[in-house]
Amino acid sequence: MTESATHSYMSGFGNEFATEAIPGTLPVGRNSPQKVAHGLYAEQLSGTAFTAPRGENRRSWLYRIRPAAMHGRFEPFAQPRFHDRFGETPVSPDQMRWNPLPLPEAPTDFVEGLYTVAGNGASDAHAGVGIHLYAANTAMRGRYFYSADGELLIVPQQGRLRVATELGVLDVEPQEIVVIPRGVRFRVELPDGASRGYVCENFGALLRLPDLGPIGSNGLANPRDFLAPVAAYEQLDGGFELIAKFGGHLWHAPIDHSPLDVVAWHGNYAPYKYDLRRFNTIGSISFDHPDPSIFLVLTSPSDTPGVGNMDFAIFPPRWLVQQDTFRPPWFHRNVASEFMGLVHGAYDAKAEGFAPGGCSLHNCMSGHGPDAATFEKASSADLSKPDVIADTMAFMFETRGVLKPTRQAAEAGHRQRDYQACWAGLRSHFSPPR
Repeated sequence: MTESATHSYMSGFGNEFATEAIPGTLPVGRNSPQKVAHGLYAEQLSGTAFTAPRGENRRSWLYRIRPAAMHGRFEPFAQPRFHDRFGETPVSPDQMRWNPLPLPEAPTDFVEGLYTVAGNGASDAHAGVGIHLYAANTAMRGRYFYSADGELLIVPQQGRLRVATELGVLDVEPQEIVVIPRGVRFRVELPDGASRGYVCENFGALLRLPDLGPIGSNGLANPRDFLAPVAAYEQLDGGFELIAKFGGHLWHAPIDHSPLDVVAWHGNYAPYKYDLRRFNTIGSISFDHPDPSIFLVLTSPSDTPGVGNMDFAIFPPRWLVQQDTFRPPWFHRNVASEFMGLVHGAYDAKAEGFAPGGCSLHNCMSGHGPDAATFEKASSADLSKPDVIADTMAFMFETRGVLKPTRQAAEAGHRQRDYQACWAGLRSHFSPPR
């Protein structure tokens, strides 16, 4: 990669960007001139239909050394832990929780370390999600990957990632996220060695910032804090491997050059990263714990207004000051299905058992909420003082469809079979008047 791209970014969510690694590469006044500067090829990468409304249309023009069509024949690629086989067994209404995915002992790169937990919908219908974990200990060498099934929202929990993409380089650390658009080719390097985290593969409408409504023009995630890479390129020839996820299956093809060979690009369809610590948290300063929608970072809308195909919410450091209120998240049942992960610290609704790198699944109408120890503590807390939650970063992938666990996740050795016991200590306090 050209050196200029390693730590250089452009800010602003969904903006039209223009960037070139070699000055004078971008054509002026047209997208596809008869001859591109420096003997490059012009190629359009479209993430939405050509006729999508202007405000929703996402596409970028790439000026590259070789077009993306140049590779060998695709053949099936064996990685049995990463797939779209959701609901291989009957889906139980049980609440589920898992310990962190064990780190591998043998050399394992990002693609080899992907592990599917649950999902819904179908990639070919452009609806639903796949939820995966990853645990890797070596960089991708001579290997590149893309998903034609959905955009990838990656949440590192342990170890930094250097994500080298067709459009430039993104360095991402825990408590940051990176989004790789559908179809964009990339390679993952591990600057800190062993790394672990979470991935939501969004099959539906592209992620976007939610509307703020009565909140006004400021708050939650600000567009200027989303960073896109500047142009960089690899000019490498040799024997490489291109891995694709297409139709729920993995395929690989030989390729005799690096596909990360884009010298310049312009448009609004690009990878980006965001630092979750820059989220402007909104909360009640009077009474009651607001709905978790106030923690929404990104949303993939569905065909039903106000209902997300997938929502990405976080639970960052914040102050709780509500009066005459049970301050932690209340007990609830929800028409949506919730997958939670913990990046850092502790989650305020669970006293123990929910470790960084772990995850939980509460499906449609499955009751959940604080465990017994948290309930007792919060019920007797001194509400004249604020409660400062200072050392945490939890998140939630929420979907409108039931999340169907894979067989490997349901039967995993790191699944907590006794998860329901965390509520067993909730005793009856009922005392009717005589």
